[in-house]
Amino acid sequence: MTKRIIVIGAGIVGVCCAAYLRRDGHDVQLVDREGPAAGASYGNAGALSPSSCIPLAMPGVLAKTPSWLFDPNGPLVVRPGYALRAAPWLLRFVLSARPAQVERAADALAALHGRVFEDYEPLIDAAGCRDLIRRSGTLIAFSNEAAYRGSERGRARGATIERIESHEMRQMEPALSDHYGFAAFQPEHGFAADPALLVTRIFEWFTDNGGAFVCAGAARFVMEPGKTSLALDNGETLSADVIVIAAGAWSAKLLRTVGVRVPLETQRGYHLTLTNPSMTLSHPISLSQEKIYITPMRGGLRVAGTVEFAGLSAPPNWERARRLIEPVQRALPGLRYDEAKEWMGHRPCLPDSLPMIGQVRAVPGVLAAFGHGHNGMTGGPVTGRIISDIVAGRAPPIDIAPYRPERFSWAA
Repeated sequence: MTKRIIVIGAGIVGVCCAAYLRRDGHDVQLVDREGPAAGASYGNAGALSPSSCIPLAMPGVLAKTPSWLFDPNGPLVVRPGYALRAAPWLLRFVLSARPAQVERAADALAALHGRVFEDYEPLIDAAGCRDLIRRSGTLIAFSNEAAYRGSERGRARGATIERIESHEMRQMEPALSDHYGFAAFQPEHGFAADPALLVTRIFEWFTDNGGAFVCAGAARFVMEPGKTSLALDNGETLSADVIVIAAGAWSAKLLRTVGVRVPLETQRGYHLTLTNPSMTLSHPISLSQEKIYITPMRGGLRVAGTVEFAGLSAPPNWERARRLIEPVQRALPGLRYDEAKEWMGHRPCLPDSLPMIGQVRAVPGVLAAFGHGHNGMTGGPVTGRIISDIVAGRAPPIDIAPYRPERFSWAA
């Protein structure tokens, strides 16, 4: 049965939801105040990681938490003025690091991410952008054994992780410094060569094939008996049978308009794109200790990393982006480039590292599709497929119970 559907948010998750729903023949309106790939989907590292299953909250995280407040150069920092606001989220984050919780989250992430290439297939075929998906494998460079042992959790869930010794690592990536004694190679992984263009191409297929785009901001939900409407910031109100929230870090703000609170926090990420680099890479390279990811994109080398808690409205701290260049030059000695283009975006993160996917029980007709954290490019197509299955009454391809919104009681 054809339904009227509103999808809020034109990042990778929202565009994949809209495209899958339109493929099913539904009347779909995609709402965004800017357009496709204007937020985190524009500047992410582009990683496509089917075996990425390690949640951010891991045992031992409590001991590290105090340093986040005081080390401005660390990979994760909380701005002093934001510490009190971030404290409730950080407490839930620490509680999510209990061993049993970590194992459950790892299982759920492995299930969700394992379908990334399979669920991109129909979208990139239809949009004619198969060339933007590169199945190259990923190298994770290590300088000590302790860090390497952390990859065992992925292997236990079926991931292919090959230990690469120094001489073979140099053959694969001659530019990599000898500071790194060995690497883990994940041959199943890949990357988007231009994340923004990938989102835009799928968006264009959607609009070229009967989907509608509404360029306006989603202001608030309007609850009526048995249904929910969406008020826009231009004064218009849209009605539909189903509304899908895929607004990334802004999703919680929208739900608060109907009294629903979810523990969604923005982890602000920074990147540099190094244009016209003097060396090429054959694979994305993750620098394990430095928490930095280097991707050989169409526009140059993209260097992404760091996490900052400072909310949605604080201005960027561009010094955090500039600090990325020093460890990259240590890892790639002799690297030269024309320009380092800076960017900052908002990653939508929940304390247990799992997205919310499914019915928001407190708001009739509203489905959640947000909270993918650092894995939006990987989780986007899988989430789009799941949302289309829910709307059609089909069984989703994986068990969606771990991602249910009501796992946080105030969203029930």
